Amino acid sequence: MTPVESYLQHLAAERRLSPHTVAAYRRDLVQLGQLSAGKPLAELSVTDIRGAIVRLRGKSLSAASVARHLSSWRGFYVFACRRLGYTHNPCLGLRPPKAAKALPQVLSPDTCTQLLNGAQPATEDDALQARDRAMFELFYSSGLRLSELADLDLNDLDLQSGEAEVTGKGRKTRIVPVGQQALSALAVWLQQRAALARDNTPALFLNQRGTRLTPRSIQLRLKRWALQAGLNQHVHPHLLRHAFATHVLQSSGDLRAVQEMLGHASISTTQVYTHLDWQHLAKVYDQAHPRARKKS
Repeated sequence: MTPVESYLQHLAAERRLSPHTVAAYRRDLVQLGQLSAGKPLAELSVTDIRGAIVRLRGKSLSAASVARHLSSWRGFYVFACRRLGYTHNPCLGLRPPKAAKALPQVLSPDTCTQLLNGAQPATEDDALQARDRAMFELFYSSGLRLSELADLDLNDLDLQSGEAEVTGKGRKTRIVPVGQQALSALAVWLQQRAALARDNTPALFLNQRGTRLTPRSIQLRLKRWALQAGLNQHVHPHLLRHAFATHVLQSSGDLRAVQEMLGHASISTTQVYTHLDWQHLAKVYDQAHPRARKKS
């Protein structure tokens, strides 16, 4: 087994990263070999890695993409030094180019209300309407990732306590609160679900064939729901997660609690929402403070 294959197996079996993530690491490491003219990875120096970074930038890759490549390479060398007998890590001390941080889009509370209360077509199957409403209420209520919602099973949900057990990145589990509106929508869906379920499937959300709904199907259903609700912007599942985090932070100011509910390993990841909150406060200030208003 090659060093790269050993590392990828480690990512899949021990770190339990998704196949999609493992495939991304594979592409980054294959590209490192190409950028270094086929020189064995064990022989690469800091100069070689710097040259690879320069060549990536020469291909007009964004700073964020270059940083991701460097992170992939660094992770491989850490593993290789610990497990495969490599004598040095040529990525040590190298910093990726700085990228401008783009703040995520966020739906306002009024827009979320418009989305979740939006009327669905009269021709739509009642079970599908109930399922979609339950899904989108749960997205906004609990700040779930798309994969987390798609992977939910019946026994992950506790309507009595108003909680759900979610399996996030790295197969880490966490308990999230489920709001009253979402609980009510879920109760309606569960009454409809029994007639759709096939072969005792454990999945919470099902398609018309009675099997687990795929992430792609959820994306398409949300897009359709948003259009029907009259929203003139692209709405995707992560937008509801952003809305959850921003609205909870604006109301509570408790960054640590938001971190726990989102399942972020580092609070620095959650801090982007403090910037969003500041943007909101600055806008309110500009509109409300008499000395902040621009002269017309």
